[in-house]
Amino acid sequence: MKEKSMPDESPDTYSDLHAVFINCTLKKSPELSHTQGLMDKSGALMRAQGVTVDNIRFIDHDIATGIYPDMREHGWSTDAWLDEVWPIVVAADILVIGGPIWLGDNSSITRKLIERLYAMSGMFNEKGQYSFYGKAAGALITGNEDGVKHCAMSILYSLQHIGYTIPPAADAGWIGAVGPGPSYLDPGSGGPESDFTNRNTTFMTWNLLHVARMLKDAGGIPAYGNIQKAWSDGERFGFDANPEYR
Repeated sequence: MKEKSMPDESPDTYSDLHAVFINCTLKKSPELSHTQGLMDKSGALMRAQGVTVDNIRFIDHDIATGIYPDMREHGWSTDAWLDEVWPIVVAADILVIGGPIWLGDNSSITRKLIERLYAMSGMFNEKGQYSFYGKAAGALITGNEDGVKHCAMSILYSLQHIGYTIPPAADAGWIGAVGPGPSYLDPGSGGPESDFTNRNTTFMTWNLLHVARMLKDAGGIPAYGNIQKAWSDGERFGFDANPEYR
């Protein structure tokens, strides 16, 4: 079978899309973040397609730990989540979480972000669905020890559980030689030149754009079968808890 020729340009326009990249490095600004270096590649590709891109370094914000929307109501004197981060997250069509690997797992800041997102998962969109329905998400990981797939698996499972749509191949990462050694942006690391990482980052970025485009054009995920209030009111959407077996 003859292969189809490559399209000369992307099939859609994306200038009405909004993406947010949240960097879960342990380093405060302006300290160099290797994770940001990889995230910037994906962000640049999105910007080239006209997407509005925001970057948040999570640790730079005075955000409380917890699983409630406003932790100031639960003993914390300050919590910048609702004022500084949540408005950007809820407005975005695409979320990309990036972070480092420590002891083979996600950073504590990554888990803190996941918990704060989970705190908002009981809120609803204009259809009455959970608030993250109709949005796409992906993950980017860097480090110099094994764990890229494990970290991405944990992030992407958490995000789909609270309502995000996860495209195919929605993660990418880079690790150097296992053990002490150069990190992604260090001279001679080979990170920015890695064809494997660059391919996966590109595929992830385009798949996020495609899925976000489809979701936006379709008006999000259809609401039938996933409205909590309707379930609470007795609607079962065709589910039979006591089927007759013959």
